[in-house]
Amino acid sequence: MKLHTSDIFDADPDASRICAIDFRNYGGRRTFYGPCLTLKVTEDHRHAFSLLEAPGAGRILVIDGGGPTRNALLGATMASNALRHGWAGAIVFGCIRDSDQLADLDIGIKALGTTVRKASARMEGLLNVPVAFGSALFTPGDWVYADSDGVIVRSAPFLPPCGTK
Repeated sequence: MKLHTSDIFDADPDASRICAIDFRNYGGRRTFYGPCLTLKVTEDHRHAFSLLEAPGAGRILVIDGGGPTRNALLGATMASNALRHGWAGAIVFGCIRDSDQLADLDIGIKALGTTVRKASARMEGLLNVPVAFGSALFTPGDWVYADSDGVIVRSAPFLPPCGTK
């Protein structure tokens, strides 16, 4: 079943937090959702690289890179690993690279933009801490729903009304 952010919000606006960022879609999957794992980093991709090599169990990695667009926090190798290990996708408050390759992968990827410069690999970052951007708080375990209209966050999974297709 495809879950659309607008339908989820309309059905239960009080339980939905809208992330007011105009993210761009980069992965081959435009609609994706799942519980989130959070990571706060500063121009460092190594922690995310390691996480995406572990079983994802349908989760979404939410990376708070602070928003700068200088270095890429995710690329095709990382996204391929994520897909292979069962991640639903990633939301990157920062940049990605390898956008042409990402478009060929059946995984959801949203980010602010692209750059050719990779990030450092210092293995620095804070894992499973609340992160906030776009007026939305992402807490580890929250459910994230993303599509071409935007991103919403909920404390619990959305349960469609009976009879919904």
